[in-house]
Amino acid sequence: MDIIDMARASGITVILDGRIGREEYQSVCGSLSALQRFADAVRHCEAPSDIRRRGQAAMNSRTRAVHSSPGNIQE
Repeated sequence: MDIIDMARASGITVILDGRIGREEYQSVCGSLSALQRFADAVRHCEAPSDIRRRGQAAMNSRTRAVHSSPGNIQE
């Protein structure tokens, strides 16, 4: 689903402010509950492989930080 469609489906108003050449400039407005619904929709649409990949990258960066900390002795 397109991010604009997701915003509208969540109750957010999307306004076309202008167009310069091929670029469109849009504004959004809505309630905090609409923003929460939009955030939930974005999280729900995220592919499981993307979540696993990001989780693995975070784990790798934490592991590197632990192994390279000044108090850690490496041989």
